[in-house]
Amino acid sequence: MITPTPKYRTIKFYKNYFKEFYIQQTDSVRRKIAYSLTMVETQRIIPTKFFRIIESSDGIYEIRAEYEGNIFRILCCMDKGAVVVLFQGFQKKTQKTPKKEIQLAEKLKKEYFQEKEE
Repeated sequence: MITPTPKYRTIKFYKNYFKEFYIQQTDSVRRKIAYSLTMVETQRIIPTKFFRIIESSDGIYEIRAEYEGNIFRILCCMDKGAVVVLFQGFQKKTQKTPKKEIQLAEKLKKEYFQEKEE
């Protein structure tokens, strides 16, 4: 009998931002992204290669996936009960995460928590 891998976190999608990004990717890139999301869910301590906080942000994290030298990022935040809320995804083309992507994620985080209170 195979023992299921324990999940330390639950992934939740906020609106369709991430889904729209995900379906535009090739099958190979989607598999890499899915692997990174599985790491976030199932690893008690997630290697920073896959998940880290963005220092200059208001509680925004990035999930990383790399395929054939291309780097993909999914911006997200944490919610109560070990829930990871995914916002938008993008292909990173520079060393630093673009400010406009961080600002969008912060805006979506604010919306998410406001909607949750209602």
